Amino acid sequence: MSQIKERPILFSAPMVRAILDGRKTVTRRPMKGSALKWLEEFVPEFVSHSANGLCPFGRPGERLWVREAFGLQVRHYGGGTGEHIVYRATNPNAIYCKSAEGREYPVKWKPSIHMPRHSSRILLEITDVRVERLQDITYEQAAAEGVHRGPLREWCASDEGGACHKYPIPAFRDLWQSTGGDWDANPWVWCVSFRRVDP
Repeated sequence: MSQIKERPILFSAPMVRAILDGRKTVTRRPMKGSALKWLEEFVPEFVSHSANGLCPFGRPGERLWVREAFGLQVRHYGGGTGEHIVYRATNPNAIYCKSAEGREYPVKWKPSIHMPRHSSRILLEITDVRVERLQDITYEQAAAEGVHRGPLREWCASDEGGACHKYPIPAFRDLWQSTGGDWDANPWVWCVSFRRVDP
């Protein structure tokens, strides 16, 4: 029996929380390199066929393990120490240890790109892969991108504040631009739908 392929994928802290809360079930990533060149040359044929074989994130049934900012926390237990991984998205105030004087030492956070597979706590199974223009996103798909519903029922790009909107598409636009994306360029994107599974 062949082993299921797994690939890493980076997510910001707000998107990690959205995945953990069940609000994020799809991610859009810009097409790059040879897949984009091929798409631009063969758009009619490409649109009529499955994009699954070209997606660098995988095909339905394959898995993505989430890379996120993390650190190592050392705690003192009766003279000895114990270590465990802490995740910045859900424990931003974690400490390394407390000195005898009660002084707290902050975790030295490591960027998500450096997270090894064994430290990942979130595993996603790909359920669908599509290709579309960024601005073709629907109301439902924008909401599934993990935008946050504010206290006044408005849609916000993340749970960390910022401008909020009446509908989820402008909130997703803000989210896209917050990661350095150019909304107005309306690029071709991979739309990767997923569900969380046990690691």
